Amino acid sequence: MFKWIKKGVVFNPTELSQRPDWMNEFSQAPNTLIFDNFVRVFFSTRPKRDNDGQFNTYSTFLDLDKNDLTKIIRVSKKPVLELGERGCFDEFGTYPFSPIKTDDGFLAFYAGWTRCSSVPFDISIGVCKSSDGEKFTKLGNGPILSSSLYEPFTISSPKIRRFNDMFYLFYVSGSQWNVIDSNVEMALKIRMAKSKDGFNWEKVNKNIIDDSLGEIESQASPDVIFKNGIYHMFFDYWSSKEFRKTKYRSIGYAYSKDLVNWCRDDSKAGISVSLEKNTFDNEMVAYPHVFEVNDKIYMLYLGNEVGRYGFGLAELEGKLQ
Repeated sequence: MFKWIKKGVVFNPTELSQRPDWMNEFSQAPNTLIFDNFVRVFFSTRPKRDNDGQFNTYSTFLDLDKNDLTKIIRVSKKPVLELGERGCFDEFGTYPFSPIKTDDGFLAFYAGWTRCSSVPFDISIGVCKSSDGEKFTKLGNGPILSSSLYEPFTISSPKIRRFNDMFYLFYVSGSQWNVIDSNVEMALKIRMAKSKDGFNWEKVNKNIIDDSLGEIESQASPDVIFKNGIYHMFFDYWSSKEFRKTKYRSIGYAYSKDLVNWCRDDSKAGISVSLEKNTFDNEMVAYPHVFEVNDKIYMLYLGNEVGRYGFGLAELEGKLQ
């Protein structure tokens, strides 16, 4: 079993005294870019719900001191992307947002969502670029990956990685909509596609992580890091039956030698809810992001209510092997 040492909450937007209207609460799905002197953390946030109970999501970032990842040195005053135009796939939100450094700048993949009638939402994956890793420009009004013949429902939760000069996009696809206690809930499964240029994608066309909770299991946030000759994946999973209940998410683990065939072993994940009451993660841990800084491995993750009150930091004790 891996052992993660929790360092506490890094950022809670509800504690900002002069936060903008669009950053009222939530700092979901943290993903990093590593710079020389700081670590940029991208996350998704929400304004207050409107009079009809609807909300939007925006992606933005903050910068952490590279030598002290609990110290915030800057919080962006603007979202990194505008919401989509009327009728576009990202009209109502961008969440999550996953960036990567390229030879000529930065590329990022994000989930854009729109509201629906018979089901709550539909989601596709968009792409954008940046010269400075701060302001991103969409490459078009449409998605780069969306529902298709064998993936007819939601396409979301992108995580972009580059191994051996090949881009890999880990994402989730909806397997079925289920009506549970009068609520329509999606079951999501982790998938993968690969590309030489980041734009033309070849899908593996299969679920790459086995279920542990049966067909109603949902999976999200598949984060992959290569260490000691092995690809390690940490991800979020839950039962669709438990989605509306408070305590419903856990962090799972799988490993692979080829990025296609994975062996799941959640017992090795090494991180769970805190035992102390009234802590930000005593009911839930979710949306893991694993990264390396100064020869140490860290995890950013969400706490209770899927990050309503921020994300936390944990440091790996030992090695990923």
